[in-house]
Amino acid sequence: MNKLSLSPEMTFFIFLLQQYAAHRHTTADQVLHDMDEKGLTNFIYSMYDRYHTEAIENAFADLDSLLATGKPQQP
Repeated sequence: MNKLSLSPEMTFFIFLLQQYAAHRHTTADQVLHDMDEKGLTNFIYSMYDRYHTEAIENAFADLDSLLATGKPQQP
């Protein structure tokens, strides 16, 4: 039997989608749809190195900004 193996980046991306969806009281499907609609999915996926090393609330704030303005949160 073949075992499905996901990269650490994909595993974290799925985790981030699920956690952000819960934070926003919506579904991961809707969050992914919103990211896709704004052309942000690949960018957010590529932010693994940053998002997985800091507090998840920082990633949520960045996602809020990206989805609202298309730009990351300013420090």
